Amino acid sequence: MRKSRSAQSLAKMLAYMLGRRPDEFGLIPDAEGFVKTKDLLKALHEEDDWGYVNESHVREVLLTVPAPSFEIDGHRIRIRKREAAIDQPTPEKTPKLLYAYIRRRAHAYVHANGIHPSSHPQVVLAADRDLAERLGRRIDPDPVILTVNVQSAEEHGVAFSPSGQDLFLADHIPAGCFSGPPLHKEKPEEARKLRRSDEAPSRSATPGSFLMDLEKAASSHAPESLRRSTPKGRRIDPKRIKRERWAREKPPWKSGSESG
Repeated sequence: MRKSRSAQSLAKMLAYMLGRRPDEFGLIPDAEGFVKTKDLLKALHEEDDWGYVNESHVREVLLTVPAPSFEIDGHRIRIRKREAAIDQPTPEKTPKLLYAYIRRRAHAYVHANGIHPSSHPQVVLAADRDLAERLGRRIDPDPVILTVNVQSAEEHGVAFSPSGQDLFLADHIPAGCFSGPPLHKEKPEEARKLRRSDEAPSRSATPGSFLMDLEKAASSHAPESLRRSTPKGRRIDPKRIKRERWAREKPPWKSGSESG
């Protein structure tokens, strides 16, 4: 395929994603109709034959395709004719179940505190579980998918607003209004490793050196010269020990004088 035709095909694909069904690709335009360029590329890379596209290819379309249907503002991109996107039909009522996606490491926190916005100003929910899994993999290779009970959430004051046909937005989802997989439990192998690390002897703060333990030195097994007290607790005077030893052992010079 020639370069000009490739750019034209990319222009048509971007026009559909931004102008016709952004919700189909998990894209949520802001109040001005913009989406982040990086979010657009993530969605595009999930489509067959479009994994090579980067921001430079998108900008190339603006230079090579006559009257492109989209425009770029910094790191944002939007369709020029927003009327087509604004007039897209939305569901008449919210489905009974919606699906949220979260990072696996946030599962315990969300389970206790509810679902709150993270990368988007509002909580993004999908009408289809497959779409929720697709969006979840953009933030975590192994996301957790939560099933939201819409009626229960509405009874807690939650209002749902549609974004296209497949996505819904909410300020938050209270704890108890959704269900999901059980919380991650510590694997037996991990528990054994933790126990071994706790039982392992602590490493010396000065590896390669020897530090004298004064408590052991003061024990009954220590040499007399290092003892500080007797087994009964009496304090030992080193000078007195020296004098007693001197008295028991005659010095050589004294022995010599007596023999002479």
